Amino acid sequence: MPIRTNRGRAAVYRRLWGWPLRSPKHLVATIVGVIVVVTTISVVVPNAVGPRTSGGQVGATSSTQTRTSGGNQIGVLPTATTSPLPTKAPSPTAAPSSAPVNPGAQLVADGWVDAFSSYEPGKTTKEKWLAGLKPFTSDELFPRLESIEPANVPVVIDQAVKPIKSFTDSAEFEAKLEDGRLVVTVVKLPEGWRVHEFDKVG
Repeated sequence: MPIRTNRGRAAVYRRLWGWPLRSPKHLVATIVGVIVVVTTISVVVPNAVGPRTSGGQVGATSSTQTRTSGGNQIGVLPTATTSPLPTKAPSPTAAPSSAPVNPGAQLVADGWVDAFSSYEPGKTTKEKWLAGLKPFTSDELFPRLESIEPANVPVVIDQAVKPIKSFTDSAEFEAKLEDGRLVVTVVKLPEGWRVHEFDKVG
């Protein structure tokens, strides 16, 4: 029957508390039991609590990493973003391909050399000399011709203008002088073929 009075419960408690003191064997058994219970609690409780704590740490770590990636937190350096270095130098520009001499370029070279060597002191004015050169000369080169004294222009002794180099959009020609060669560079411009450069060689 269940114990329904306080006096009955007290008698039961006295028996339980007094049991370890009845004999040395009871005392040893009680101590061993307490040790087992404490050991069990120390092992079971951390294992039960540990995963939750670890999860919190993982969450905190993830949160910290997320905040760090922004680079705006105090004491946290922003993540540097650098472009990868080129693995090699860029390829050089391809050289222009050779091509047969364009008839238009040949005609311009012939006309320019003929006008260039047409100056006759006392008979031809500088303005007339420049007027003969203008149709065959690029706008970039013409101011340079205006600064030349026609009397100092080298004499061309052979009117046969020969090509020495030819490409799809430019060509070089030469004519013989008394003391060397006159090299003329003709280029293809929107307005057509024009002499863009000349030089005395030799």
